[in-house]
Amino acid sequence: MTSTIDQTADQAVKARHRAVWASGDYPAVAAQLIPTLGATLVEATGVRAGQRVLDVAAGSGNAAIPAAATGATVVASDLTPELFDAGRAAAAEHGVELEWAQGDAEALPYPEDSFDVVLSCVGAMFAPRHQTVADELVRVTRPGGTIGMINWTPEGFIGQVFRTLSPYAPPSPPGATPPPRWGDEEHVRALFGDRITDVEMRRQTVVMDVSPDPAAFREYWKRNYGPIIAVYDYNAADHDRVVALDRDLLQLLTAWNRSDTPGRTAYPAEYLLFTARKR
Repeated sequence: MTSTIDQTADQAVKARHRAVWASGDYPAVAAQLIPTLGATLVEATGVRAGQRVLDVAAGSGNAAIPAAATGATVVASDLTPELFDAGRAAAAEHGVELEWAQGDAEALPYPEDSFDVVLSCVGAMFAPRHQTVADELVRVTRPGGTIGMINWTPEGFIGQVFRTLSPYAPPSPPGATPPPRWGDEEHVRALFGDRITDVEMRRQTVVMDVSPDPAAFREYWKRNYGPIIAVYDYNAADHDRVVALDRDLLQLLTAWNRSDTPGRTAYPAEYLLFTARKR
């Protein structure tokens, strides 16, 4: 009976997670704010023609599409298939073909040792159980194959966005770890342990510069980014909390703006680029 209750609760968590990422317009966020990250990860992992590649929590294909452009055989897997139509359209624009498949980063629907390269670009980091995700990434990678991830760091801009949201957010599910922990080198090493070798980690930044001022960028997030939409929805019945959230988010965006040009903003967002080989 306990396992049935646990399974039911887990399915409810997955349903909420899917709904969060289906809200707003994540394909626009990926295309407008982080268009180069997928190609950066593909280059770092050395994806090449003839390889079999899995992009975990692929969204609309930010990494899967440039991987397919190398001539690799690519599967883009995500818990939220609502994102696939935009991905298919982007793939067609780039003249590439790949497979789009619904899949949970914590329970990938593939046999062990199935892929030469397993990727995740600011995707799998949002699954609640980090150790389970790491175990799955290792399981489906062939021995000697490559695992590569890009994850937001706790100290960087996106990590601080989530820190600002935290007091207003709904309770995390049991066993969940905050997503930006995936951007901490020691945390990543502990998750994978001695199952990997040739580990490389480096911190880099991508600049987000789509809005004319911090207030406009706040509204951009509120329209388009599922996790922020979910936090506002959670507080919608409490006007004072919504006002406080608006204030705190604007303060953060004002403090982190690095542009000194009127009518422009610039937010350098730090991420951890991690690559390794499965033993």
